[in-house]
Order: sequence, then C-alpha cells, then structure tokens
Amino acid sequence: MDIKARIDQLREELAHHNYQYYVLDQPEISDYDFDKQMEELIRLENEHPEYKDPNSPSVRVGGEVTKDFPTVKHDQPMLSLSNTYSKEELEQWEERIEKTLGEKPEYVCELKYDGAAVSLLYENGTLTRAATRGNGEEGDDITPNIKTIRSVPLKLHGAGFPDRFEIRGEVIMYRDGFAQLNRDRIEAGYEPFANPRNSASGTLKLQDSSMVAKRPLDCFLYGLQSENLKAATHSESFEQARAWGFKVPHHEKVAQSIGDVMNYINEWDEKRNELNFEIDGVVIKVNRYDHQQKLGYTAKSPRWAMAYKFKAEQVTTRLESITYQVGRTGAITPVANLEPVHIAGTTVKRASLHNADQIEMLDIRIGDVVKVEKGGEIIPKIVGVDFDKRPSDSEPLTYIIACPECETELVRKEGEALHYCPNTYGCPPQVKGRIDHFISRKAMDIDGLGSETVEMLYDADLIDDIADLYDLKYDDVITLDRMADKSTRNLIEGIQKSTEVPFERVLYALGIRYVGQTVAKKLARHFKSLENLRRANFEELIGVDEIGERIANSILDFFDQDVNADIINRLIAKGLKFEIEEKEATSPALLDGKSFVVSGVFEHFGRNDIKAEIEKYGGRVVSAVSGNVDYLLAGDKMGPSKRTKAENLGVEIIDEKTFLQMIDTNH
Repeated sequence: MDIKARIDQLREELAHHNYQYYVLDQPEISDYDFDKQMEELIRLENEHPEYKDPNSPSVRVGGEVTKDFPTVKHDQPMLSLSNTYSKEELEQWEERIEKTLGEKPEYVCELKYDGAAVSLLYENGTLTRAATRGNGEEGDDITPNIKTIRSVPLKLHGAGFPDRFEIRGEVIMYRDGFAQLNRDRIEAGYEPFANPRNSASGTLKLQDSSMVAKRPLDCFLYGLQSENLKAATHSESFEQARAWGFKVPHHEKVAQSIGDVMNYINEWDEKRNELNFEIDGVVIKVNRYDHQQKLGYTAKSPRWAMAYKFKAEQVTTRLESITYQVGRTGAITPVANLEPVHIAGTTVKRASLHNADQIEMLDIRIGDVVKVEKGGEIIPKIVGVDFDKRPSDSEPLTYIIACPECETELVRKEGEALHYCPNTYGCPPQVKGRIDHFISRKAMDIDGLGSETVEMLYDADLIDDIADLYDLKYDDVITLDRMADKSTRNLIEGIQKSTEVPFERVLYALGIRYVGQTVAKKLARHFKSLENLRRANFEELIGVDEIGERIANSILDFFDQDVNADIINRLIAKGLKFEIEEKEATSPALLDGKSFVVSGVFEHFGRNDIKAEIEKYGGRVVSAVSGNVDYLLAGDKMGPSKRTKAENLGVEIIDEKTFLQMIDTNH
C-alpha cells in the first residue's frame, strides 16, 4: 500500500472510531489501539506534508496557535429566547400561539444545556467554520478549537444534507471532568475554576488548541439552520442530524399540550442533578416548521420558542464586609464579601450589591445573614436578609462619600443609580481602565499590550493617558520587569501598527460614555470625520439615526473637556485615522433607510459580502421577512417559504441584477 492510500485508510478508520466512541458511546477498539493508529497517522502526515488535510482526525489533538479570533457573521442570527419561570406564563404563551395559528400546535421539549453557545457551518458536508454566539449577529471564529472536540464531525456521514447550512449547539464541560481539572489545578498550585459553564466558554478562547484538546469538552447539537431542510418538523431534524453524525442527546420529547410540557419540566427539575453536565431549564419549541414560519419573530427572539428556567438555588451566609470598586467611567460598584458558601456547584465568596439604592432597599448591614442566589449570573447577588438572625448591636450601613482609590468626593447625578468619582483624569483605576479600553481587541487591538503591561507602564510613570502610548520608546520599556527585547519590540511595533485602525474603531476606542461599537459606527459614517463630529451641535447629533439625548449630551461633554481636546490633537499628530477612508466616504447613500432580507446564493457576492454592500450604501439587513421589509433580495436556491411570505405581504422581490442597478452610481 502506498503512503497516500495508508494515510487515507487511517483517516477513515479513526473518523469511524471517533464517531463510535464519542457520539454513540459504542467503542470498537481499545484506547491503546486507537492511540497507536493516531500516532502512525501523525507521523505519516509530518513526513508527507503534501497530503495535509485540515479535516484530518489528527487535528483533534490540537497544536494550532490562534493569535486572534476573527469576528465572523452568522448566516442567520443567533437570537436569544424569551424566558419564563411559571406555568401561567407558558399557558399564556400557548394561548397566543393557538390564536395566531388557529389550531393547537405540537411542541418539542429539550434540555437547556448550561454551556457556551456555538454555531457550526458546514459546506458540502465539511466543517468550514465554528463561531461563538457573540452579539447574535456575529461572533468569534473558534474553528481550530472546535475541531479538537471529538464528537464534532469534521465530515458528515450519509447524504441528503444541504450544500451549506449552520447547526447550533452548546459546548459543555462534564461535571466529573471539571472536578478532575480543578483537582489538577489545585495540586499544581493554581486557583480552581469557578464552574463548568465558564470553564467551557473560557477554554474555547484559549490560543493553543492543544490545550483545548486536553479539556473535558463535548458539543451537543440541537438546531439546524437552513432554507433547504427536508424535515417538516423540528423533531424530524433531530433524526436527520443524528444520521449525519452529530451528537444530539436523546432527551427531547414531543408534547401535545402545556400540561405535557410541565410534566417534562417537573421530571427534569428533579433529575437534573443526576446528569453529568449542567442544565438550567427546559426549551420548548413549536414542532412544525410551517407553524414556526407563521408565528415569526420579535426583534430579539422567535415567537415559537420559550425557555423555562429552573428557579435559582438560594443559600444563606454571613456578610463579612463590603468593598467598593471603581470602573473605567468612574462608576462605583459595591461588592459584598461573604463567608464562603457552596451554591449551584461553586464556592461563592463575593456577591454584587449593585448600588446604594439596592443596599438601602434590602437594609443590608455588616454581619447580617443574607440570602444569596445565583440565577445564571457570573457574580451571585444578594436578594434578602434574614432579620431574625441580625445581631443586636447591628448598625445601618453608611455608603461611602469619597472614592476608595483617590479620596475625591463622590457625585450622583439626578436620575442615576450609581455614584461616580469625578476625578476622571487623576483616579488611577479610571486612567488605567480607559487605556485598557483603548487597546482592547475591538478598539485599537494593540499587539503585545495587555492590562498587566498597562499597569506596569502606569506605575512606572511612563503613561498617564492614551496618547502617551505613542510616545513610548524602546529604551523606556526595556528596563521594566518581565520586558525582554522581543516583547518590547512587539509592543512598540504593535502601537505603531495601530495607527492603521479605521476611524470608526478609533472613535469607539476614545471611550466616550454611551458610545459603543454600533453608535461609533453610525457617528463615523454620518459625520465622516472627527472634526465634523466635534463641530456638531445637539440638534445635529440627535438627528443621527438612534442617537438620543443622553448620547448627544455625553458627546458634547466629552469634547468640551480641554484635556480630551489635547489628547485628540496629540493622537492626530501621531497619525491615527480620524476620518473615513476616501473609498468609504464617497459611497452615496443610495439605499438609505431601506431594509433587505438576503436569501440564496449569488453570482457576484458571497452572502456576507452582499450584506456589507447593502450597509455600505446606507441600507439595513434584517433576518426575517415581515411587512416592514422593503426588499427580499433573492439569489439562486432560495427556499420557497420566504418567497411565498414576501408575496403574501407585498414585499418587493428583486434579483442580484436589479440590486446591482440600484447601487450603480453611473446611471
């Protein structure tokens, strides 16, 4: 047998054994024999790189280093689900559904896995991309790390799958694997991880995929996303997905009424601790796809699905002290330091108190026995006090009046819940926080510079604001602890390279209060340059789409500060981009205010490219056909359901040729 044939044979056999072991739980060979075959495959692939295959079973062991996680758009948005904790709300939901459909629907009940949501993209039966949920519209590309999860098929089994489709699921960490991982960390002298969900999410963002491969992760799939599915119901799509090689746990159940749904919920509320993975509720979906299409979507969630959340576990413990944290914007956050207590699988030592009003409302005092909940939050919260156990010498809590970091007197604006430290440019956490925001990945993304280095530079009096970064010299940095020649050069080069970052990200990086990524993009595209934005008055600002009074006043306040004007002028002198590139600036708003649904395959554009063109010319891309949509942009292989719905609603249907004519600036 020649080398290529042997490599192909090993790949086929190992893929089969992966499926048998990790999906079906029916191993056919010993671990020893599996490892020997894998070792032979890796050796042959290393000796013969001309036969490299990105979907070889050898990628399961990892080894690829991901410096950055690029942001990618989902083919279809990953919407959130509406939540409920009561049977009454489920019954009201059922009534609304029956009224819309004119008949009783069938439901599918599934376990709500408590992990990290992911979307896997398959093209021609091959995994081509995996992404986190992100903001629902776009997420981080984590493909190398997902490929190390052995239950995720790199190539699909059987036939009948669409040429291109996404499948949604949840990456989980098993309880026993999580416990062993923490035992190993403690033995090695590290802090244990908080819980399986956060550990799974954090693992997916590790830069070294070989480290990911060593973690006890699995991936449960539950949602096919394609306009070309042959299944008529959600429950049928489960069987399709299993036949194609996906790991779809057999916990779903078809229900005929909310009564049946509640029986399923009650059963798993009792049995959830018997599972080797975390669940935090049950997801209920209308089963038939034609019913789902008729019910449609709100702006944030499908009307045909609901998540029933199990009630959060509550425990009591003693409040030992309260500390106050200062954020980037000067906001003061009180944090309760608790006598350690076990809740929802983790040991809790701290809980959020939110603000002074919350403390006053609950009448929380040092020494109280408090009630703590962890309802899906990273930091648990105090929800009450056991007044029967309050010490007799207890005294009301006095909220601090001065900043814990710089001792400046705090202020509280009318109508706001938080206290603020007004020493914006002298309070260390605020200064360092603004610099951390400026260098962050979605802002300036400065290579070689992280929070620890920022703190080190600040403590050494080398930087006091964001503009100081561009004055740093090699000789300044090399003298600092832990800064070697290579890391120093990377830092200086990374700062210089950041001058190429486009205007909209520079504007976001400035850290203007209430100006997030989306707002920064709208402002950049509307005003074209920082100079135009600086000159804008209140009326001009609120005239921009989605810019309200609060954002407008914040922008005006920011530019009124002499210190900000000085920083911006120094950044301009260093060559940062404070206006939109000529190519983008000259794009006319030919589609201004028009909304599009994009569906199908196009000759001149990829799906994401054509969406970018719509936005470039002032249009808006939405995910679902409704009466508010202006155009359905129809490509080849578009599913018939969208066309039918558009025709029924009177939405204009255009093809790619018509779209090109709409953005043709020469006609």
